[in-house]
Amino acid sequence: MDLFRKKSADQLLEAAERTGLAKKLTAIDLAALAIGSVVGTGIFVATGEGALRAGPGVIVSYIIGGITAALAAFIFAELVTMFPVAGSTYTYSYVAFGEIIAWIIGWDLLLEYLVSASAVASGWSGTFVGLLKSFGITLPEIITKPPIWGGVMDLPSILIVAFAAWILYIGVKETAISNNLIVALKIAVILLFIFIGISHVKLSNLTPFAPYGWKGIMSAAAIIFFAYIGFDAVSTAAEETKNPQKNVPLGLMMAMIVILALYITVAFVLVGMVPYKEIVPDNALPGALMSIGINWGSALVATGAVIGMISTLIITLYGQIRIFMVMARDGLLPEVFSHVHPKYRTPHINTIITSLLAAIIAGFLPLDIIIELCNIGTLSVFVLVSIGILVLRVKMPHVERKFRVPFVWIVAPLTAAFSIYLMASLPVVTWIRFGGWMLAGLLIYFAYGRYHSVLNVQK
Repeated sequence: MDLFRKKSADQLLEAAERTGLAKKLTAIDLAALAIGSVVGTGIFVATGEGALRAGPGVIVSYIIGGITAALAAFIFAELVTMFPVAGSTYTYSYVAFGEIIAWIIGWDLLLEYLVSASAVASGWSGTFVGLLKSFGITLPEIITKPPIWGGVMDLPSILIVAFAAWILYIGVKETAISNNLIVALKIAVILLFIFIGISHVKLSNLTPFAPYGWKGIMSAAAIIFFAYIGFDAVSTAAEETKNPQKNVPLGLMMAMIVILALYITVAFVLVGMVPYKEIVPDNALPGALMSIGINWGSALVATGAVIGMISTLIITLYGQIRIFMVMARDGLLPEVFSHVHPKYRTPHINTIITSLLAAIIAGFLPLDIIIELCNIGTLSVFVLVSIGILVLRVKMPHVERKFRVPFVWIVAPLTAAFSIYLMASLPVVTWIRFGGWMLAGLLIYFAYGRYHSVLNVQK
């Protein structure tokens, strides 16, 4: 039964107070964090990949993924107002389910954030190398490809992770300011693409709308869900937010409205401009503008993509660092992950270790293997959180909730159902890899976390 020992709400809040993170973030900062984390590699790369799988039906794929993410955002908003601490769903699961489930969630989040950060860095590298080529600069493949693809390392991806680590090291407010500027530029570039492209949309390109049927639409939805990964990073920033009970739900809702509008509009313009079979996934948006002869627009969008993905990388790493910090604070990981810098008030050692891991994955492993695991890890988290909120409604009905999910007994099961449906559309090999990943996590828990857990020490 010790495997299911739980933390109380008071224990969560007391631990947060002891950490002493600076509380500087506002609702606008949080919305920008979510947009910065989500709107990046997904919109610039996944849109093209989804179009090849679903044709113009990728628009529906984005709607399905967006509904799933939006429903989950409502659930995250309620949970954050109950427990305004770092750690995201890992923290909530510790209260709702107990330690072993919390560890599994934390291990899932590692799959989501750390691997996703590596995937973003790798995607940034490919886009950056392509942009340099457009200016006549060609980098040697030996320093731009991992060993399995014939190179030695993907050096640009390693360097961009190092830059993101430096931004995160010097402080959360500085991170937020940098991110806000990048997000503003990124949205401006995306709006430029929409503004230029909308007048070149041909309705003939939208037929047949679903050339591969519903199976193609769902296959695309399962893959492009990567484009929505990261909005829950907002919940990991709760301890560093002013008035989190108000600002976190507000920031989440603002972000989801912007994200849904951008994704669906971009998908419509892209498949309307270019026949879906002619879309190049690695260069979808700039390539579409180039195909209609607008080279200056293509160059601007490519530049915006390179800059925009930096914010995605920063916030994805930010989320993983905070989750590591909380797990270490609970004793499930070594204490060094919870140390806070005396000047910058950031988990500095954690930042270095996490960024180093991300750089190794991005620099030496192939993108196609690591990116598939991101979606299944995130969706499994959504399923457990959907169950968790119902458990907390029953077991902790009197805990104050500044925001309550309307019709929770409908919304939560719907979120779980959509998530499971998307998971079922992923390849079998992804499930096998996911099983191996979870087995490795359980081995670590039983070898270290179970014995060093704060709850185990206190008993």
